[in-house]
Amino acid sequence: MESVPAQVVAAAKLPVLNPNEFELWKMRIEQYFLMTDYALWKVILNGNSPLPTRTIDGVKTAVPPTTADQKLARKSKLKARGTLLMALPNEHQLKFNSYKSAKSLMEAIEKRFRGNKESKKVQKTLLKQQYENFNGKSSEGLDQIYDRLQKLISQLEIHRETISQEDLNMKLLRSLPS
Repeated sequence: MESVPAQVVAAAKLPVLNPNEFELWKMRIEQYFLMTDYALWKVILNGNSPLPTRTIDGVKTAVPPTTADQKLARKSKLKARGTLLMALPNEHQLKFNSYKSAKSLMEAIEKRFRGNKESKKVQKTLLKQQYENFNGKSSEGLDQIYDRLQKLISQLEIHRETISQEDLNMKLLRSLPS
């Protein structure tokens, strides 16, 4: 596999979770891992590889990693978990620190922030309302107004709400300050 150039990795900023935008964060964190280190994403999806053990007098005991593959697996395990923890806002760090594997940590984050059907429905309704009431501010430039509207559209699309290009164009034109 080809390595990613250093300038690309350096430009990849770790996406920090916004509790109200879990789906967007999940997509971004996956892209972050895929761009920086695919092996870490595999650790998150598949869990940690089992620790090497040795049986002495009928008792199994864990042994420290000795082969290069074992050392790499341990490093990936620690790095994946640590990176996920760093992607959480400060106020949530302690709540999730007790999860020892990257896979269990990701599952806990999803369970906590993805929300249930009812909360998704409420969020979708709020986004629709924000779209209906969207207006550009006179202190904003055209590009800033467009960026805010595009972010709102992206969030609606995550909730499987589509808006035609024609409606979007009309909304942008109507929202411009006089």
